[in-house]
Order: sequence, then structure tokens, then C-alpha cells
Amino acid sequence: MNYSAVIYILGWILNFEGFFLLFPCIVAIIYREKTGVVFAGCMLLCLLLGAMAIHIGRKDKEFYAKEGLVTVSIGWIILSVFGALPFFLSGEIPFFEDALFETISGFTTTGASILSDVEALSKCSLFWRSFTHWVGGMGVLVFVLAVLPLAGGYNMHLMRAESPGPQVGKLVPKVRSTAMILYGIYVFLTALEVLLLLFGGMPLFDALTLSFGTAGTGGFSIKNDGLAGYTSYQQTIITVFMIICATNFNVYYFILMKKAKQILKLEEVMIFLGIILFSALFITWDIRHLFSNLREAGHHALFQVASILSTTGYSTTDFNVWPETAKTILILLMFTGGCASSTSGGIKVSRMVICMKMLRKELSTFTHPKSVKSVHMEGRAIGQEVQFSVAVFVMTFAMLFIISLFILTFNEFDFTTNFTAVATTLGNVGPGFAKVGPMDNFGKFSVLSKVVLMFNMLAGRLELFPILVLFYPKTWRK
Repeated sequence: MNYSAVIYILGWILNFEGFFLLFPCIVAIIYREKTGVVFAGCMLLCLLLGAMAIHIGRKDKEFYAKEGLVTVSIGWIILSVFGALPFFLSGEIPFFEDALFETISGFTTTGASILSDVEALSKCSLFWRSFTHWVGGMGVLVFVLAVLPLAGGYNMHLMRAESPGPQVGKLVPKVRSTAMILYGIYVFLTALEVLLLLFGGMPLFDALTLSFGTAGTGGFSIKNDGLAGYTSYQQTIITVFMIICATNFNVYYFILMKKAKQILKLEEVMIFLGIILFSALFITWDIRHLFSNLREAGHHALFQVASILSTTGYSTTDFNVWPETAKTILILLMFTGGCASSTSGGIKVSRMVICMKMLRKELSTFTHPKSVKSVHMEGRAIGQEVQFSVAVFVMTFAMLFIISLFILTFNEFDFTTNFTAVATTLGNVGPGFAKVGPMDNFGKFSVLSKVVLMFNMLAGRLELFPILVLFYPKTWRK
């Protein structure tokens, strides 16, 4: 383990967090809020500690897969701890475990909250809370790779450790160029959504914070009623961008490169859009009696399908009171998640497709033992290594789910509450059902349960293995 290299990158992460904390300070100045002093203090602390870490670790910056996994995991933990300090030190979230829960939920783009009165927060805290979604959506290490001219052969290890999906590749030969393209697309989509929301009459502060949550597929709202109070146009714009940001970003690269025909070959994207269409139509029919007309039912059904499948977690209505069939579909979507190489969470559509094709291959082998068949995805053969990694991922996901669910039973809440609390944190979705529904929060859980749910949020965002590797003894050997 090359500790110098790890410390060096962690120092840059702290420096960038210090830079990000500048934005809520500006918001505090605009709205003349004293809480801005706390944010300024935390900003200086991050910059100071970051500079020290960079100085200590700059001697040997070469590292590989193991260091990449450890750097990403510890980096996200440090990011969350220092990001929680303004909430805690300002007294707006009086208990540190609650402040940490809220911050981890923000950076991991989960959107699960412990707050019962969101509107009681200062504007700068609301801004920071939503901005953590935007920072965590594309990934802070991807931002580091895009900005810093890092040398050596380890750049791809950082990107693979942080980026979602069974396979992580480069759009262009250089990793830094790939990171810059991804962030360029990300910034453009965010800015475009802000402009469209402003065109629809939404205040600038609301447009910014909701766009951060949409682009990062996070889901923190700045209103106690979620998005119910916004206009149909504004909700529709957010629906469209939730789908856009949960779609494989290769789509937008192909559009930029004028290779639109390549999009039709992206099997995962076509299936993802098909799931949205089928789920929205089915739920619309199932909830039609709860709304004044079929159009209104369809509007809310499409919004919630897009919100849950993209793992954003916004809500326009209390879907906790919907029929059981509609709620069951939403729970299944929590596990599915969006596309690989997007900002969404969940198992990912690509893994689901690969698992189904592996099952079909095994059934074919049983019926025709002498046949030789391979698994194909988007016109390419999926190697045994990728198939094995997908199977191990799903198995590990199931094991973490079962263990977490068992620990949560100590709260003596109902099964639906515990089950969906684990599903929504491990899948980085946000709201669940029953006592963690869209009109409720996670504040009622014990400290132990909150720790488990925080671990789940980090594990889900980092695709399980980077966070689990911290508990593997051989990781720390030189």
C-alpha cells in the first residue's frame, strides 16, 4: 500500500471540498445569513488540511488498483465528515450522526433525510445540502481527474473505483480527456435544466437547487411538501431531466460526435426507456381512481417512475397511499436503478440484462448440453470475467441487504418500513414506504440503524467493493 499516494489525492479532495464550500458562503452573503461564517470556517479548515496532506504525500504519487479503491472509499468518507461540519457547528442539525447522515445522503445522491422541517434551514444550508448531490453525482474523483494533470498509470484505477456499472471504459484515449468530456456534459445538462425552469417561472434559488438534485439524481427538496407545490410544467421538466441524467452518458457523447446511429445499438438504454414506458402506463391505470382524470394520473405516474428508477427520489404526491400493485412496481424499480455510466444508483439495468442473459444461457445448456453459447450485450460478447463480476455483485448486494434488514429489525418497526429503508439507501433512491415514505423521514431510527443505513448509502454509491475492501486485512499490507 502506497500511503503517500493515497494521502496526496485525499489532500486534493479536501482542497476541492474547500472550494465547493465557497458557494454556500456566497449564498449566505446574498441572503445576509450568519450561518455563512460557519461555512467559511469549514472552508478554511479543508483548505489548510488539504494543503498539508498534499505536501506530505507528494513524494511518491504512483499507485494502482488497491490504492485506487482505498483512496475513493476514504475520500468519500472524509468528504462526508467535513461536509457535515457546517450543519452540526451551526446548530441547524444538532446531532453529529444526523448531520453526517444528511451529508452522506447528499454526496451519495440518495436523498434520504432525517429532517422533519426542511424549510427551517438557512438558505446557505439548503444550497449546500442540494449542492452535495451535484458534487457526488458525477463523482469527486472524476472531477479531480478532469481538473488535475495527474501523471502516471493510475488514473483509470480511480475512475473505475468510483464510476457506476459492470464495465468502465474511456470515451477517448486519455482518462483526463474522458473525465473532462463527462463533466462538460454534466455542466451543460444542469445549466440547461436551470434555464428551462427559469423560463417556467421558477425562482432562481429553487431552479438551482432542484437542478443540482436532478442532475445528480439525488432528490433533496427545499420544500416540506417535496415538489407538489410546483407547476405541471416545472414538474414535467424535472421528469425529463431525471430520465436524461439516468441514461448512459455515452448517448450524449455520440450526439456530440454526430454518431446518432450508435445510440440505437445501446441495448441498455432501449430497455431502460421501455421499463419507464411500461411502468408508467401500468401505474397510470392502477391509480386512475385517485386523481380527477387520466391525464393527471399519468403525469404523477410518469414522474414517480422516472424519480424512482433514476434513483432521484423526488415526489409530487404521497405515493405511500397508492394501491399495492403500483407500490410493488416502484419497489422493484428501486432495485433496478438507471443505466451504467450515468449519475443514478441501483443495481443498474445493464447488470439486470446480463443476469437474464446468463440465466437464458444456463437454461439452454441444461437442455442442450453440447451446445456452446456466449452472452452478448450491444453486439459484443460479454467475457467470463465480466459475467462473474456481475454475479458476485448481485450476490454481495443481496447479502448486504439481508444483514442490514436484520439489524434494522431491532427498531421494532414494521417490515415494509425496514425493507424499503434498506432498499432505498442501498439503491441510493431516497424515500421508501410506510414510516420512511415521501412525507416522512429517517430521523426516528436508532443510531445503530443510521450507521447501517449510512454504510449502505456509501456502499451503494461506490458499487459495494471499494467500501468493502477497507475491511479486507490484506488491503493494508505493503
